[in-house]
Amino acid sequence: MASPPDTSKTIKLERYNSYLRRINNTKLLNASSKLLFRATLLVALVLVFLFTLNFPPLSDSPPALHFHTRHNFLSSAFYGAGSAWEKQVRHSSSPRRPNGMSILVTGAAGFVGSHCSLALKKRGDGVLGLDNFNDYYDPSLKRARQALLSRHQIFIVEGDLNDGPLLSKLFDVVPFTHILHLAAQAGVRYAMQNPQSYVSSNIAGFVNLLEIAKAANPQPAIVWASSSSVYGLNTENPFSELHRTDQPASLYAATKKAGEEIAHTYNHIYGLSLTGLRFFTVYGPWGRPDMAYFFFTKDILQGKTIDIYQTQDAKEVARDFTYIDDVVKGCLGALDTAEKSTGSGGKKRGRAQLRVYNLGNTSPVPVGKLVSILEGLLNKKAKKHVITMPRNGDVPFTHANVSLAHRDFGYKPTTDLTMGLKKFVKWYVSYYGIQSRVKKESQGSQQQAEESA
Repeated sequence: MASPPDTSKTIKLERYNSYLRRINNTKLLNASSKLLFRATLLVALVLVFLFTLNFPPLSDSPPALHFHTRHNFLSSAFYGAGSAWEKQVRHSSSPRRPNGMSILVTGAAGFVGSHCSLALKKRGDGVLGLDNFNDYYDPSLKRARQALLSRHQIFIVEGDLNDGPLLSKLFDVVPFTHILHLAAQAGVRYAMQNPQSYVSSNIAGFVNLLEIAKAANPQPAIVWASSSSVYGLNTENPFSELHRTDQPASLYAATKKAGEEIAHTYNHIYGLSLTGLRFFTVYGPWGRPDMAYFFFTKDILQGKTIDIYQTQDAKEVARDFTYIDDVVKGCLGALDTAEKSTGSGGKKRGRAQLRVYNLGNTSPVPVGKLVSILEGLLNKKAKKHVITMPRNGDVPFTHANVSLAHRDFGYKPTTDLTMGLKKFVKWYVSYYGIQSRVKKESQGSQQQAEESA
């Protein structure tokens, strides 16, 4: 009988191969773990890099100009407690005077916002700014205002009103006593080009801010910028807070009127203290380049023709030009007399203050007179082109009745147009480095006058 085949060698070989496979699998698992660790580390570094780009540190010198409205896609979860960012927020918003306010100023890099922030900080209040630095007009001017505020220890958080997590984080870090809400999409004519920007900022952004404020504990008192544009097609003069405002002449005016109705709703339901301020054609140093007095100055100096509007019946267009320092006093007066909100945890506990005021100069001036004043200050004649006002949302006449603001917080404008424009032109030629040219032209005109005498 044949003996059975010897399988011991085969069994040993299979065991050896199995051993080799286990070793190789272990090596492969170790290699995969190392690769996964390195990939995770790389992703973390990329996120840190993107975070740094999205929230750059504040500096005194303006950075490169590539600013557009953007959403802070790295949410408040990335702001670690005790971070440098949080320390800046706390330091900027801490008052230095007894019983001082802690105020969130939206639109702090804007014209009115920057002036109000400086005035509040100067008297010892805590001020934290919020601005999205959009490119509606030259962002370098906003960055220059930011640098000015930085030198006075005012920190501006770069972010949008519609970024809910960011706003929530700010209120988690700081128990604001007040909000001065000045951020908005401004300009009457631009609404015909980009209507959605007005809805996004002036309505959705305002609602988002109110949603955060209503849930805060304590709820802050809110003073916010409405506009004289809400009077629209009103023909009664001077404009009173009691006059009708249901005939807006532009989308901008309609969004501001909507803001007043939204303010009423949040006051009624949630007990938020809300004060709306209707500004009348604010002007002055650090102003907005889209305003007539600003681009008239630029075009006169450059020898360009300027368009001067007249009404459909050939009458002069007039505005109640209001100097920035007077408006700042009005904003601070409204803040000082704002009562506390009465809600808690999103629920109304009692009746809350709801107010609206005109802030104007009470002295309408024809645009032609504005141009004449600028000609005298710049020592240069303007090339005028008188045309009929197009139907673009502008109104022919504004005139503020400010008796209510005077009664409630002593508002009294003191700067006439000639003095205000003199201060503006002094700033303008200095800021844009053209002072020597203006002086030279002034000296030349004086010499010609002497020779002809």
